[in-house]
Amino acid sequence: MTLRRLLTVVVALVLLVYPFVVNSFWLVQIGGRTLGFGTIVLSLVFLTAYTGMLSLAQMTVAGVAGYATAYFTAPTGGVGLELAWPVALILALGLATLAGLLIGLVAVRTRGIYTLMITLAVAMAFYYLTLQNYAVFNGFTGFNNVEPPVIAGLDLGAPLPFYYLSAVLAVLCYAGVRHVVRTPFGLALQGLRDEPQRLQALGYNVPLLRVLAFGLAGFVAGIGGILNLWLNASISPGSVALNPVIDVLMAGVLGGIGHPAGAYVGAFVFTIVDNFAIDFIARERFNTLIGLVFLAIVLFSPDGLTGLVRRAWARWAGTGRRRDDAPDDSTNIGK
Repeated sequence: MTLRRLLTVVVALVLLVYPFVVNSFWLVQIGGRTLGFGTIVLSLVFLTAYTGMLSLAQMTVAGVAGYATAYFTAPTGGVGLELAWPVALILALGLATLAGLLIGLVAVRTRGIYTLMITLAVAMAFYYLTLQNYAVFNGFTGFNNVEPPVIAGLDLGAPLPFYYLSAVLAVLCYAGVRHVVRTPFGLALQGLRDEPQRLQALGYNVPLLRVLAFGLAGFVAGIGGILNLWLNASISPGSVALNPVIDVLMAGVLGGIGHPAGAYVGAFVFTIVDNFAIDFIARERFNTLIGLVFLAIVLFSPDGLTGLVRRAWARWAGTGRRRDDAPDDSTNIGK
């Protein structure tokens, strides 16, 4: 069995069994948060791994979806407009996709550090907009008591339904990204990553491909943003400030920014450290601890934890094959 098939089976079993072996804290605050936050990280990994563009605005796009969902489902202090939840979610995901497209238009002709800085500037501009605007974003307070919908008597805000909702959406997003990168569009994006000039010479519209990639990443980030909103039952400018923006990048690098699975691995590690670091160090030292973990991963496994696992599996499998191919000494007895 290949490593990919083995991991697929293991992950599927873990996702199904996990709720029955943990308490409610681990179910929601670890499992649910990992899946929602990991979906936002997935949008960054998609951009970086398959288009070569590194964006620091993915939490911003997730924030657009979160704010839109809160605005249309949980008006606060006279700010907002209550709509049916399916309409609200469609609008939220549409606005997140539009935000991704607009960010792509801004960053379309940049590469490397310039893309990073432009998307960071967009992220900080959105943060200050949410902080100072009261007519739409309700300023510093934001929106509170934003609960998931109840469908046919099933409360999606309850721990078990929320976990399985997060798991289903995360699996669909992961499978969707894996499918897209195998389509002609996805192959064109990978060509854009490796040889943009050659791709343009073949007649492809390189700027358009980049903008569409940002739009697709915005849709994925929007799903993660809605899950994060429902997890916390609130959203405020602090949700899209500098620290959350950087957290997405750090989680991506920790897990392995070159493969979609790394998004959820990195999100899990980051969530564990974020929740339990306070048991060992002062809260204000958290950034130091996560920075040291980040540095260790970069130094010893530049392709993240998923790269470490792949190399270990390849070494083990290679050793096994060499043993299987070795001559049987028993055939030489008596010769």
